[in-house]
Amino acid sequence: MSLPSGQRFVRSLLFAGWTVLLALCPWWLGLALLLALAAGALYYAHRSAHRRDLCRRGLKWGLAGVLFAAQRALGGDLLAWGVALLGALVGYSLVALLESFLPHRSRATPPPSPEWRDIAMASIGPPAHIIELSPVAWADAGASLCDPRGLVIGYDADSEVEGRYRFADGSSQERLSARCAFSPRGRWFAASLPGGSGDVLFDRDRARMHRLRGWHLCGWDENDAPWLARHADGVPAPLHEALGQAMPGG
Repeated sequence: MSLPSGQRFVRSLLFAGWTVLLALCPWWLGLALLLALAAGALYYAHRSAHRRDLCRRGLKWGLAGVLFAAQRALGGDLLAWGVALLGALVGYSLVALLESFLPHRSRATPPPSPEWRDIAMASIGPPAHIIELSPVAWADAGASLCDPRGLVIGYDADSEVEGRYRFADGSSQERLSARCAFSPRGRWFAASLPGGSGDVLFDRDRARMHRLRGWHLCGWDENDAPWLARHADGVPAPLHEALGQAMPGG
């Protein structure tokens, strides 16, 4: 877990102060403190990750202060600086050796990526749903029509309004041809517009009439819903799509 930038800056200042303190102390005292920190890092290796890291960082920062104190004790000449540099090489090598024996913080490993075979064989998108349409049983309207619900529908071809269907509830639909059909469950009544310009669908449960110019009924799905197409070999579409694309004036 990474610390905020403010806490990291304060911690760096504390370790820098620790380095300056060891530089001002006698080198032998600083060396003893470094050995104590090394022992503490080994002691807390499997007991406390926080204290282990503090000892490890204190050892690395404090080594520079002890080396400076050592060269100061040797007189501060060129030979003293050479001894300090040699001590830095040996000291930091020992610190690196010590860190190799200490356990490191484990990072969460990401889950293994799927093999390319799994990706290639994986299904894309939602599962397909095959819709089977029942054919429309068109009939010519006679004096009376019997629908699947057992009701009687009348058709007046010679009325004042050409092609009038009279339903059992008293409602009627006009300007329709004698070509008509029912859905398998009887919810929908369909009839053709004069001249074959389209079909009309009457939702008997909701008492809604849909005049669809340019669309022709081609079948019923498993839910007794109508599907339409632009022409005999066209791609079937559900009613809501046909309503959105129907020609105006229907």
